[in-house]
Amino acid sequence: MTVPRSEQSQTAILGALSITPMTGYAVREEIRDTLGHFWSESFGQIYPALAELERNGLVERRQAEGSRSGIFSITRAGIVRLRELLAEAPQPSKPRNGLMLRLFFGAQLGPEACRQLVLDAREQAESTLMQMEAARSEASHDPGLVQAAPYILLTISAGEHSARATIAWANEALAQLSDLEAPRL
Repeated sequence: MTVPRSEQSQTAILGALSITPMTGYAVREEIRDTLGHFWSESFGQIYPALAELERNGLVERRQAEGSRSGIFSITRAGIVRLRELLAEAPQPSKPRNGLMLRLFFGAQLGPEACRQLVLDAREQAESTLMQMEAARSEASHDPGLVQAAPYILLTISAGEHSARATIAWANEALAQLSDLEAPRL
């Protein structure tokens, strides 16, 4: 059974709130900054999901000084729902990789343009690897994450492995591209 997108959004939001209460904006920032190497949500998904979660008693909102929208926290019912959602099989995602699409039709671009695409991908992966290393340090040393850190570190490890794999692939692809001649029309 495929989990609907709205339930996937609820899982990410409830999960973020299970770590610490925060504003809707902070939820978005936390998902972008912390889960961003494997999950994304837009403002257009987060705020309606928060409103639905609040209507269903899974989160509660309290006004806080300096916050117009209030601070959301997960309720006991929200923890139960989060555990139900986490126990469901993950939704398979269909790949959409613009880089691979361009390289597949690389004969139309030529080796120089493809080389630049691969160089950009390698640079992005190197940047991601540095971000993962910083996230690893932060998660390992944050006293507020003592229980969550071992699990967070699993996802950081996956991000590090993915970045290293992309760097290795890019180096191999660059070697192959250097052997190609520019196409003749």
